[in-house]
Amino acid sequence: MSIDFALVLTSDMLWVAIKIAAPILGLTMAVGLLISLFQVVTQLQEMTLTFIPKLAVAVFVLIAFGGWMLTTLVDYARTLIASIPNLL
Repeated sequence: MSIDFALVLTSDMLWVAIKIAAPILGLTMAVGLLISLFQVVTQLQEMTLTFIPKLAVAVFVLIAFGGWMLTTLVDYARTLIASIPNLL
């Protein structure tokens, strides 16, 4: 296996990981930011208030985008398995 091929595999792996994680991380971060803003405005200092909404958004995102995430991951795995002869 050449260095260029290893770099391409690593780059593709990181890109797939970012694509899969971005919807969950982005939406939970946005919900956490909105709830934190609400806490600042109302001066409510409850640390556990953000947990349930972020968990609910993460579950919703997994339900809504789970099929796409799984398809993306399976496509990458198929590509990786198909490239095994190039490694030898």
